[in-house]
Amino acid sequence: MTLVLNGCILLLQEHQLLKKAEIVFDNEITAVTYDSLQAQKDGMFFCKGTHFKEDYLRDAQQRGASTYVSEVEYPQIKGMNALIVRDVQKAMALLGAAFYDYPQNQLMIIAFTGTKGKTTSAYFTRGILQDYTNKKTALFSTIDRIVGPQSQQRFKSDLTTPESLDLFHDMRQAVDNGMTHLVMEVSSQAYKRNRVYGLKYDVGFFLNITPDHIGPNEHPDFADYLHCKLQLLVNSRCCVLNADSDHFTEIYQAATATTAPENIYLFARQTKHKNANIDFIYYNEEATLTDSQFTILSQTPKARLLNIDGCYQLSLTGDFNECNATAAIIGAGLAGAPYQLAKNAIANVHIPGRMESLKTQTHGTVYIDYAHNYASMRALLSFLKRQNPQSKIIVVVGSPGNKGVSRRAGFAKALTQFADQAYLTTDDPGFEDPQEICQEIDQKIDHQRVAVQIVLDRQQAIQQAITVSRPGDLVVLAGKGEDAYQKVQGIDTPYPNDLHVAQQVIQELE
Repeated sequence: MTLVLNGCILLLQEHQLLKKAEIVFDNEITAVTYDSLQAQKDGMFFCKGTHFKEDYLRDAQQRGASTYVSEVEYPQIKGMNALIVRDVQKAMALLGAAFYDYPQNQLMIIAFTGTKGKTTSAYFTRGILQDYTNKKTALFSTIDRIVGPQSQQRFKSDLTTPESLDLFHDMRQAVDNGMTHLVMEVSSQAYKRNRVYGLKYDVGFFLNITPDHIGPNEHPDFADYLHCKLQLLVNSRCCVLNADSDHFTEIYQAATATTAPENIYLFARQTKHKNANIDFIYYNEEATLTDSQFTILSQTPKARLLNIDGCYQLSLTGDFNECNATAAIIGAGLAGAPYQLAKNAIANVHIPGRMESLKTQTHGTVYIDYAHNYASMRALLSFLKRQNPQSKIIVVVGSPGNKGVSRRAGFAKALTQFADQAYLTTDDPGFEDPQEICQEIDQKIDHQRVAVQIVLDRQQAIQQAITVSRPGDLVVLAGKGEDAYQKVQGIDTPYPNDLHVAQQVIQELE
């Protein structure tokens, strides 16, 4: 993989990003990075980040980097080519795609955005496409990045949507490993930070939108959050929309701005939709605490062409997951997967950290789920309450520090609505005091309805919640899923994950 400087200049000029080019010597670019520790001889180094220091650039130069890309000049740095740009994140995305020879052009890319359900939908879609493509489907998700069929080609994710250089690097790896399809999650931050600038998707899904990720280090307000989410539709050749979503009018308008009506599909739950243009409806046949069964029916000629009508069964509990499964089946159908294949494949999909359950002999049933905002917590707890109206619901939950500040009030609201007992605990506090985060949640809980304890040690909180539960009770461990770390003071501190902690507690009790 290489770049030539003249080509870089032309590409940046084409996108009106180049302010100035200072070329000391012409050389072929043989590496790209934004991490000075990974700079290489004849490489290009991107000076990005609000806390960037000139020392990082000096370090990259010492390691052999010949060219830097930056929004500001560094006149004290001698002997390097300099490309001064208006937006280094956009420049990095464009030049990264070019360096890795546009791997997106060799993949069918199905992308999901939404406040909740991205990961579940992505896993369901890949599960179907793995069968359809003979195991040639890559996955970029909140949990995993899978770039090939071998175990060593599967990695834990640091970000829902990685930095552009990492994204295109992994796409290139996927193509070189024989992958033909890619299913990926696209976060609002990916557009806020221009990580996916210039990237086009074959199919783009908009699942839903509720206030989230609003705070000092994320989106300033809901309007900005929604705007960033909508960019996925503007950059998709085919759009699939959940017609039951809040703000559907804005969502539909964004899709029609750049996509012809024949390439826009709408789906909705049968009991909810009022839109006459719905292409697919789905409805629940049966849902229990262990699985669910639902049916999809086409409503328009173009929908019937996908051949996905029929009854499906999920091993994942929760009727709220039927929306995610319907989206996945439509996405796989647009890729060519027919009903019987999709039905067989989706029934066996397991999603790490999503509605995993552990039964106990003398205590309650424990559920581990990644529910990490009001919308997902409300969907989870309301389902459990409907299925077992007499059961006591005990919830262990925390809220992350330095981001998603609005989630704290959301958790308090969901707990007040559906929980009987809550243990507020630590969940990636970052640089904030976890005690203060818990107190902020606690202040908005109605204590006449919910008994609340603050137990900062998450393992102790889980142990106490399971220990006090009795047969018939439901214990929900929310937020962490299968995360094997806690983000504390900028450090990923090892944590055995909620599932393993719960298993150990149950083993000790029984």
